[in-house]
Amino acid sequence: MPPAIAGFDYRRVPVAEGVSLNVAVAGSGSPIVLLHGFPQTHLMWRHVAAGLAADHTVICPDLRGYGASDKPAETGPDVYAKRTMAADVVALARALGHERFALAGHDRGALVAFRAGLDHPGTITHLACLDVLPTLDMWEAMHGVTAAVGFHLYLMAQPPGLPERMISASADAFFGHFLDAWTGDPGAVPADVRAAYLDACRDAVPSIVADYRASAGVDVEHDRADREAGNRLRMPVTVLQQDWGAALGYDAAALWGAWASDLRHATVAHGHFMAEEAPAEVTAALRDLLTR
Repeated sequence: MPPAIAGFDYRRVPVAEGVSLNVAVAGSGSPIVLLHGFPQTHLMWRHVAAGLAADHTVICPDLRGYGASDKPAETGPDVYAKRTMAADVVALARALGHERFALAGHDRGALVAFRAGLDHPGTITHLACLDVLPTLDMWEAMHGVTAAVGFHLYLMAQPPGLPERMISASADAFFGHFLDAWTGDPGAVPADVRAAYLDACRDAVPSIVADYRASAGVDVEHDRADREAGNRLRMPVTVLQQDWGAALGYDAAALWGAWASDLRHATVAHGHFMAEEAPAEVTAALRDLLTR
């Protein structure tokens, strides 16, 4: 059996036609949903979730296409659009009895959370995004040789076929590269959790690629439409990020400030996987967010 979050109950919850999500739930009190990033599963929240469950209902799903959740075949650009994945999360919370909830996401999960905040402003009470820029801003920030750090974004943006074959041919090396390169503290991802991440990714190459492909197409269109319409995040927002802006030439706080009026933006001195490397700091930031 793969590792699980101790003390959490596991279930499968239907959220869309033919799609059920694997989800871990524990605690009581006001609800918060935690969305994982790449190349991970809900397990990345194991420390933070346990802390928050002392006084909140904590909901940790695997996103569609990841972990033990369903992985529908990519039959069009909307199947893995962040709009679709955000609707999954809202449906999940409602199925568990929560019409309104706080939402925190890391990496890919943060892009889903961002989209949920824009599409469902009456549902998302508080929003936290860890170590990303909104999709449209990310593509606009990537340029020149410094964009090589995001080579995987360009690889998985290609039409179906080649990226799936290339990644599947050496899946452990591909996904393991990011677990190694992006971790400031290698001990933060123990061997059993690392193995669980690699196992999950190995079995999900087409859906992971489809998720990234959507972010080079339909997700950009959705962000651009919201920017042009002047739509903004209405809830309190917290953003924690590494300091990539200096190297890539952007001001992360300013970019996020264009989307959120009630924003607290902080630069952190940890690796990308901050919920595993610095869970106390991340938990404290989420608790602070929930008081606003």
